[in-house]
Amino acid sequence: FEKMEVDASKEARRGGDARRRYVARPSGALENDRPIEKKSKVDTFHLDIWLLFTVENWLLDFGRPFYAMYVSDLFPLSHPSIGDYCHMAYNVITAFCLMELMNRSLQKIPGILQKQLVIFFVMGASIHLVGDSVQHRLIHSGYHLHMSVRENPVMKKLDPPSLVESFELLDYYDEYLGHYMWYAPLFLAYIFYFHGCFAPASHFNNGTATESRGDKSEPSTTMPPPISSPGMAFPLKLTPLLLFSALYEWYLVTEGQIFQLFLLMVFAMLAVFLLRLKQGMLPDSNGKFLLYRSLLVLCIVCLWVMYLWNDETLRLKYPGWLYVPEPWSYASLYIMS
Repeated sequence: FEKMEVDASKEARRGGDARRRYVARPSGALENDRPIEKKSKVDTFHLDIWLLFTVENWLLDFGRPFYAMYVSDLFPLSHPSIGDYCHMAYNVITAFCLMELMNRSLQKIPGILQKQLVIFFVMGASIHLVGDSVQHRLIHSGYHLHMSVRENPVMKKLDPPSLVESFELLDYYDEYLGHYMWYAPLFLAYIFYFHGCFAPASHFNNGTATESRGDKSEPSTTMPPPISSPGMAFPLKLTPLLLFSALYEWYLVTEGQIFQLFLLMVFAMLAVFLLRLKQGMLPDSNGKFLLYRSLLVLCIVCLWVMYLWNDETLRLKYPGWLYVPEPWSYASLYIMS
């Protein structure tokens, strides 16, 4: 028994020495032998947000005039129409999508800036809601969209004539103040989000970014990637979404008469893109979606203007060097009549 106790004590000491030797190893030795990598998706396309944007834009914004014209019998003219309710839903859903999109930016956008953009967006869209609602009721009384307010036959019959100025004020709130307060925050949100859609070109080799524990990334010293690099390719399966979204944006830019704001947004996005490209960075799929959609919309607007360039009737309503007719004015002149 004494011999067995001695052997057991020796085994225990050897185990303790082994444990002590294991603990005595320098900290981090295992990590140095096999670096622990944290992989995070960099090129994650926000399909839920962009799809919701596209669907609700077509149904709730583009479809509003059709609902107001063809389902108006169910709603008295003295009460909000189905188009007005769609506009209310659009204001709420778009504000949510805009906030969620900015929250998903790779670079954090200050919360106070996000809130101010959404507040101004909702204010502008709500101002437009009132003016647009009254304008669609005037159509039932013979109001022509392709004419200015003062030249409309309905306005010439008003007594006293000074009432025309009240409708001109309403048109100003609808077509100018409401549109600029509506779309300027929207485009600014796109610009801030686009600025945060970039990552080093090496991150797009396999769609993931690798971060070593305790390893600080060094600034890139590589040459800027060419614009025609594989990292600039857009997924073909998302092309239908891109086309439908671009077609709505064309309607938004032309019907809202905000081509100047749109041009400023495109120039700002191109400036950010070229600056980031010079730094050796490329946009992710969300950034490419925004950039390619904006360039496609610019091409569609140019084709639209070329098609109606020599239209003398529309030229009377849209004088000046910046001639971008509204689709509903064209429909009022050539389709509805």
